[in-house]
Amino acid sequence: MHKPPAAADRLLPSELTQPEIIAAVDLGSNSFHMIVGELRHGQLAILDRIRETVRLAEGLSPTGDLLDDARQRAIACLSQFGERLREMHAGNVRAAGTSTIRRAREDSSFMTEAEDALGHPIEIISGIEEARLIYNGVTHSLPPADGLRLVMDIGGGSTELILGQGRQPKALESLQLGCVSMTERFFPDGKLTRQAFDKARMAARLELRPIKAFFRGAADVEAIGTSGTIRSTEVVSMSLGISDSDITPAAIEQLIDEVLKFDTVADLSLPGLSERRAQVWPGGLSILAELLGVLRIGNLKISDGALREGLLYDLLGRLQHEDARERTVQAMAGRYNVDTDQAHRVAATAAALYGQCATDWGLLGELEARMLDWSARLHEIGLDISHDGYERHGAYIAENADMPGFPRAEQRYLAFLVGSQRHNLWKTQLKQLPKKWRVSALRVALLLRLAVLLNRSRKNDVAPALEIQTKKKSLRLSFDQAWLKANPLTVADLEREQELLTLVDYRLTFDTT
Repeated sequence: MHKPPAAADRLLPSELTQPEIIAAVDLGSNSFHMIVGELRHGQLAILDRIRETVRLAEGLSPTGDLLDDARQRAIACLSQFGERLREMHAGNVRAAGTSTIRRAREDSSFMTEAEDALGHPIEIISGIEEARLIYNGVTHSLPPADGLRLVMDIGGGSTELILGQGRQPKALESLQLGCVSMTERFFPDGKLTRQAFDKARMAARLELRPIKAFFRGAADVEAIGTSGTIRSTEVVSMSLGISDSDITPAAIEQLIDEVLKFDTVADLSLPGLSERRAQVWPGGLSILAELLGVLRIGNLKISDGALREGLLYDLLGRLQHEDARERTVQAMAGRYNVDTDQAHRVAATAAALYGQCATDWGLLGELEARMLDWSARLHEIGLDISHDGYERHGAYIAENADMPGFPRAEQRYLAFLVGSQRHNLWKTQLKQLPKKWRVSALRVALLLRLAVLLNRSRKNDVAPALEIQTKKKSLRLSFDQAWLKANPLTVADLEREQELLTLVDYRLTFDTT
């Protein structure tokens, strides 16, 4: 397996002399969660869990702006989380925003304020990536099993469905169905009526119709539910004596009858149902009723694991060199018939260049090294569509494909690199990256361009041994004189590259040693 240069010398957790504190933060549409663990000889021990109801989805306007009350609740919660992380000296933290943050305007200042309050970067993950992480959290929280498992999670703004076997998901889906959004839509005045429930259930049924074939019909599938709506439903059902454990369709119908004994959501009070959960439970219960009905689930088991556990174990995997992003890159290279010999030639040249200029150019983070390696190995995925403009096709694939393990911003980073490997650089796409990444992303793109240019002959013995020196806005390449004289086409390519780099205010020079 090809390793990026920055990852090669890292110690495994089992080799560390001191326990390491790691944490995961889930910025959900209804609640924010944080889980903190400690690595002890490579094993994870949970130290703390915190949950706060933020109701972020309630504050999202139709134009994608977050209203002041919701913003203030979110920032206050993240400030508390940040304080706790500092107190516990958490060394590695992974934070992820889900449905509501996905729908919020990206040019607002909320994410900057949120990251400042937490003290750590926040990823915006896709619905499919959220589903993968949920499955990861569930499978790590249950005993191992070889059979099929159908996992469902009803969040505040979306519902995730995953069919998997063992630790591997086989089908993933994220639907725009959430307990907050459904309650707001079908119980807007807070009145609890049979008609409102019927309309909410019909909407959920229609949303499930296109995907039901992927998630039902398998024999001996184990159905598992997780997160607030489903776990609260089990607690209320048991508290009322409707069921002893798990959730059945009959229990759901009885619970809806119990809810309809109250006139409004504000009046809703049942054993085991918190006041905070009661405010969004009718919408969530409507979704759950249709999930069990449409997917023909007779018995739903409950898991304590969810997105936050999935984030934590995914982070643990990265620390132990079991990165889901690496598996995704390998799978994508196979899917798009990448010439692996050429990909490794370009990656090796890119790594050699990176090793010489990383310090001078400030490319010392692990992400830069990995992005350079991944983009080198995937730079030709667009050839599977067309040779003409293959870099644009490849960039489109990288940005829009489902790429497990990659947050939205990292996919855009990868797409920018793939799209910038030749001809003009994608300056527009560069501006879509987080500001703190833009300088380093441009420099990584320049290294990728040189690696691609120097391997255009697609031969193992052609790429030269060379030296590279970099300053703030310049690159100087030094070649063997005989090699440069024997490769006039490369000289022509380098001369053209000199002109192109002036468009981004960089100066390229080359000479012989």
